[in-house]
Amino acid sequence: MANLIRAKISALGTFVPPRLLTNADLEKMVETTDKWIVERTGIRQRHIADKGVAASHLAVEAARKALDERGISGSEVEAIFLASVTPDMMFPATACLVQDRLGAKGAWGFDISAACSGFVYALQTGAKFVETGAHKKVLVIGSDIMSSIIDYTDRATCVIFGDGAGAVLIEPANDDNCLIDFLHEVDGSGGCSLYMPGGGSLHPATHETVDRKMHFVHQDGQAVFKYAVRKMVEASETLLKRNGLSAKDVNLFVPHQANKRIIVSSAERMGLRDEQVMINIDEYGNTTAGTIPLGLESARQQGRLKKGDLVLIAAVGAGFTVGAALFRWAV
Repeated sequence: MANLIRAKISALGTFVPPRLLTNADLEKMVETTDKWIVERTGIRQRHIADKGVAASHLAVEAARKALDERGISGSEVEAIFLASVTPDMMFPATACLVQDRLGAKGAWGFDISAACSGFVYALQTGAKFVETGAHKKVLVIGSDIMSSIIDYTDRATCVIFGDGAGAVLIEPANDDNCLIDFLHEVDGSGGCSLYMPGGGSLHPATHETVDRKMHFVHQDGQAVFKYAVRKMVEASETLLKRNGLSAKDVNLFVPHQANKRIIVSSAERMGLRDEQVMINIDEYGNTTAGTIPLGLESARQQGRLKKGDLVLIAAVGAGFTVGAALFRWAV
């Protein structure tokens, strides 16, 4: 097929709220220790938004950084796809609030709910609109305020999550530094392993749902761990194989930052060396849709990401959702 349009990431921006919640802070809040948290998760601190700060606020800050890096204004953006499980409200979509604050007058968009796989899903959604020729400048954002749905008396979940956002601009590519391939899966039978039961049409908010803590994250840690390792590896290896590549060809693997043990186990099974794998969970915790762009930015700041590098990203999230993508870095 001739004249195929390819899509690339042309800019990247990230933002985290300045306030830190350290393991030492958590020791005063719940029965835990820094040693216990680090050994089981690899997390040392996480950024937490102040009261009144929502997913849209972090998203706008990250998006502005990406637009500034590219040297364009919000008015040039044609579409906005925002991944989040902590939208400002049920409706309107957080993408609409971001569109207004960015001054993206001609843009349309919507929210994507795929939990920790959300950024990967949104990335491919944006890329396809560029590859079909429908749009030339698309903003893809992952933004979550996980602290808003965490029970800080539940040691199993409160040590894991943080708040953060990342945004990328997707544009047509004129060389091989572009998005190459993707793989997505859903396994709804795993929905009972990671979920928030309250607040939807099944269990609308009532005094009872609040009293029963149904508006917080509920997680079966062991089930999530096993599934995440298996599916991140399977998705990544399938993606590499069908593009005639192997683990040794990957310059940087940026996995979803859910748990350091999941990342290390996945990397070992794939035969990746330490220097190929991005881990920054110690700084941010699990920011859900924000982890992968935050990982890309950390790699860039550390000098581990340069133009032309082959990048593999992968995530598993509530649903269960699975996402992986392969691209060459173009920034």
